[in-house]
Amino acid sequence: MRHTVFRRKMAEEFGRIRAEMLARDHVFSALGGRTVDDALEAGVDPREAWRAVCEAFDVPPERR
Repeated sequence: MRHTVFRRKMAEEFGRIRAEMLARDHVFSALGGRTVDDALEAGVDPREAWRAVCEAFDVPPERR
């Protein structure tokens, strides 16, 4: 998954502003205690970040 696809999925699921806030501020244990932005900057695959977001926020399987 490309970073652009990840950002688009986040915006579609949460709305652009909330998606940006979640990526910047919410710490995910599945990402090693990092925010999405920090994890992506550290080289985590966007697909792994998306899975962490989906698990934490109970995104339905059909939208994962």
